[in-house]
Amino acid sequence: MQLLSPAFNHGEAIPVKYTCDGEDISIPLVFENVPPEAKSIAIIMDDPDAPMGVFVHWVIYDIPATMQGLPEGVPGYPELEYGIKQGRNDFGKIGYGGPCPPSGVHRYYIKAYALDRVLELQAGLGKRELLQIIRPYIIDQAILMGVYGR
Repeated sequence: MQLLSPAFNHGEAIPVKYTCDGEDISIPLVFENVPPEAKSIAIIMDDPDAPMGVFVHWVIYDIPATMQGLPEGVPGYPELEYGIKQGRNDFGKIGYGGPCPPSGVHRYYIKAYALDRVLELQAGLGKRELLQIIRPYIIDQAILMGVYGR
């Protein structure tokens, strides 16, 4: 499985548009080579370089595996069409919160997990809760990493 973005390549700078210094809208994503047995996809975006430890920017799950990606600017609602749910980020909000490092260049990892079932979970889960629940159902995963500095 591969996770790509038309906005930047793996290891490159995340455009300002997708950060707190720009429009702070979610990054467009493309899913490729999703295993045929996958039923749903979960995504977690976090920053391991945050001063207080790993900082979670986005938790989104129950994405149908038949979708070929997500458009930019996914609205910050707990429940979206097609049964997609969003969780709570470390800004204390539902949905996407863009890169906003206090200083220096940080790495932002977007991790996609292909799952062998649709979990039909409630909206609002945090990263730890979601990872605990999905662990037994992960059949493949992919990572896209971008950097952003201020």
